[in-house]
Parts: sequence; structure tokens; C-alpha cells
Amino acid sequence: MPKIARIAKRDRQRQLVDSLERNPFATDEDLAAMFDVSIQTIRLDRLELGIPELRERIKSVAEKSLDPVKSLGIEEVIGEVIDLQLDDYGISVLEITEEHVFTRTQIARGHYIFAQANSLAVAVIDADVALTATARMRFIRPVKQGEKLVAKAVVRSTEGDESKVRVETKVQGENVFTATFRVFRIRE
Repeated sequence: MPKIARIAKRDRQRQLVDSLERNPFATDEDLAAMFDVSIQTIRLDRLELGIPELRERIKSVAEKSLDPVKSLGIEEVIGEVIDLQLDDYGISVLEITEEHVFTRTQIARGHYIFAQANSLAVAVIDADVALTATARMRFIRPVKQGEKLVAKAVVRSTEGDESKVRVETKVQGENVFTATFRVFRIRE
């Protein structure tokens, strides 16, 4: 994000509102760097303006744009689903915390990265039951504690009960993991 020269509080707060309307997923740290103020100043500005913290903003955006997940419970998708259009695309966010990493290296365990992508690929399918048949995947670079994974799943094709779903997972716009899943709808 481009830096903005120090400005009066009222103007900064107005620009803060505009920035969050354009990008509701900006963190307090991102905003502090952008406005060249402390994180605490951003938190106080948000409090005064009644702007919720990042997690609540993500939930709010998700509630407005989500199709209901059919193949899984929404709580079974790894990460927070922030956008979902069945049989089209889905987006989820997962922040890598201490529980997701190897203690010695602080590098994320691969099964969490895979689980986010796989559960999103299944969730995007418009079926009561959908299962992964195969996955072709590639880990591009290690992910460290504190990084935020943004996974986007796109249904590339559907033939009969089989869909091919491409998932790209990024950290700050950089690909860290890609996969193509063959997902089957199970008819009851």
C-alpha cells in the first residue's frame, strides 16, 4: 500500500474509512504503515469510528456474499470462507499461528496448507456430498508463522458428477501452493 503523508486526525479517519471500503481485509498493521502512524492509533481510530476488527469485517463481507456450503459444514472448511459462489469459485483466509507450525523452524506444516485448499475445493461444489478423488499439488515456498494464506478455488470444468477445481494459495499476492483437485458429487 502506498504511504500517505501525515495528516490531521479527521482527514486520516475519513481516508481510513475509504481505505477499508476498498479493502476490508487490510490489517491494523497494514493501515498503520499506510498512514505512518502507530497500530494503537489505528485501533483507536477504528474504535471511535465504530469499525470492527479484521475478523469481524471478514465475517461481515462473507455473510453478504456467500452461497450456503452444501457438501461440508461451514465450520469444517479450514480457514475462514470469505466468498463462495457454488460451482464457480470460493475464497478462504487462514492465518498461520503457533499451532500450525513446526516448533524448531516456525514453518507451517504442509497438511494445514493442503487442508485449506482441499476443503475449499470440496465446499465450492454444489452437492450434498462431494469427495476428493485426486489431487495434483505443488508447494512453492515455505510458509511461516504469522503469514496469512489466501486460497482461491475456481471450478475449471464439470463433466457429469466430476469437477476439476484449481486452487491457488497466496501470501501477500505471492503463490505459495497450487493444486488441481478432481472432486466427485455423490448421488444419494
